[in-house]
Amino acid sequence: MQKEKQNMTNWLDKSLLEWQSYVNKEVKVTADEKYEYQGWVVTVDPVSASVVLANFEEAQKTLVRVVMGHAIQNVEAINEADDIIKKRLSNMFSLYETSLHSSEDLETRKQSLKSWLEQNNIPVTVQGDSLSTLRVAGVLSIDPPYGPDNCSSTNEIILSRIQGLLQGYLTSQ
Repeated sequence: MQKEKQNMTNWLDKSLLEWQSYVNKEVKVTADEKYEYQGWVVTVDPVSASVVLANFEEAQKTLVRVVMGHAIQNVEAINEADDIIKKRLSNMFSLYETSLHSSEDLETRKQSLKSWLEQNNIPVTVQGDSLSTLRVAGVLSIDPPYGPDNCSSTNEIILSRIQGLLQGYLTSQ
């Protein structure tokens, strides 16, 4: 029991760089009561020491599991990720899959949607570091790839209405 407590404390006491060294590696995590989890480390939370594991299954499905830091007794690295796995891990939580849409395609979609909004007397501007976000009436943002699920606003009424308009626009295309 003392040894288990020591291993758990060791995990919690690791530095950020030590935790970072596990990212993009396949690991086996032993947690409280001898539960074992295996997967690719997406990230380690620096506050709670929790580990986010991903397992890629058939048909492009991904199982994501969070193992709470306080429960971790041991983490054993098994494999280093190749470039394909690293890319899948880094794109896993992206709002859109960049490989599905070329930059030209996204620019065309953005300009087409912007023109359609302006034709319907809806004020729209382009914002963001890469000028990829459409800002509607100063209260709603539409990010690539410019679908209803890519809208965000604190005003639920405007959000719902613009999403409905956007859905209608996309089905008419």
